[in-house]
Parts: sequence; C-alpha cells; structure tokens
Amino acid sequence: MEYEITNRPSFAELVATLDEGDRIRLESSSLVSHTQGVEITSNDRGGLTASLKETLLGDDATFSTVLTANRPGTVTVAPPFPGDIVHYELREETLYVQSCSFLAAQPDVEFDAEFSRDKTFVENESDFLLELTGSGLSFMASYGAISVVSLDPGETYVVDTGHVVAFEETVDFSVRRVEGVKSLRGTEEGCLAEFEGPGTIWTQSRSPSAVLAWLVPNLSDEP
Repeated sequence: MEYEITNRPSFAELVATLDEGDRIRLESSSLVSHTQGVEITSNDRGGLTASLKETLLGDDATFSTVLTANRPGTVTVAPPFPGDIVHYELREETLYVQSCSFLAAQPDVEFDAEFSRDKTFVENESDFLLELTGSGLSFMASYGAISVVSLDPGETYVVDTGHVVAFEETVDFSVRRVEGVKSLRGTEEGCLAEFEGPGTIWTQSRSPSAVLAWLVPNLSDEP
C-alpha cells in the first residue's frame, strides 16, 4: 500500500493507494471518498471486548470500517478536527493511541481497548486508549499541530491527557488528577499524564476535551 498525506498541516487528508486485494481499516467516521472497485467489506470493533463494547460503544456501535480493493484504487480519509496526520510503522510491537486520534491501519495491525493500566487516562467517556499490536502502517490524526517528544531512559515529561495522541510501549506512564486544571466535567481538577522514557510521545497542540469543556456550558436550548 502506498500513501500520501495531503493538505498539511492544518487540514490533512490521507490518500491510500490500494492494489487489488489490499485492505485498510479506518476509523468509522473518517471516510471521505473511494474509487470504483473499492468496497466496504466489513464493520468490526477490532477486538474490543464485549464489556468494553457495552460500556463505551453501545450494543450496535461500530468503531472501525474495513475497505477492500477488488481492483486498484484509492481511499481518502480525514479526521473530524482540523489538524495534521502522522504515520507509524509497527514492527512486531505495540503502540498506544487515543481512540479519537486513530485514523487508519493496515489489516495486519490488530487493536484492542487498553483499560487495565489506568481507567482515568481519558475524560470523555466515548474515548478510550487503543492498543495497536503487530506489523504494518498505522496513521494517527491530531487536533492542531503534532509535536514529537523523544525521551531518554529515566527522563520524564508531563502532558495534559487531552493533548496526548500516542506513545510507544517502551514509555511508562501514570495519571493523576490535579487541581487548577479545568476538566471536561467543569470541575477545577484535570488529568495529567507523567511519562517516563525511553521512547517517543506524540502530542497535539489543541485538546478536544478542552474545546468541549468550553463549548458545553455555553450551549443553550433556546432558539
């Protein structure tokens, strides 16, 4: 599979070129367009357990969509927020990605919801931490610009959880609630993640949770 990331950095789109028989898994709401001969072949949850499906997604929800090329063609996808797209090629390893940042992956990349390490990593109940495992290309999207932080062994770095895009499995992390940082729930207690190297972290310059924290209280039911 070949690919090109266009319209960078503010309104990035991923254009994947598929040969006959190639497949690509997309975040279900990210599809922009595809050429004739490329078909949606299945909807699945990528290994999400039943309990997480019921808690996070609902019984009939679909997190990902798989497209298959019956003949050579292209698929164009884009994230819901304006921002950039970055790729990461897994080589029999694991990558942790915020579910709202997952965009697409090759079919040999398996994923599941990682909830055992810390259930408070994300504040929006519809989001969760994805565990991508295996080999193949994966694509992540940001709200705003993407920054790459490389940590040496033992080096630490603190990030508001709403600004985390992804991090390598070699990076350890813990999450704590801190007063004075406004949360999505409107309280003055937000979530900060402390990462410890070695490894790489990808962060985004804007936070979807912060936008919602500002937007929701200002919404009115009045016309």
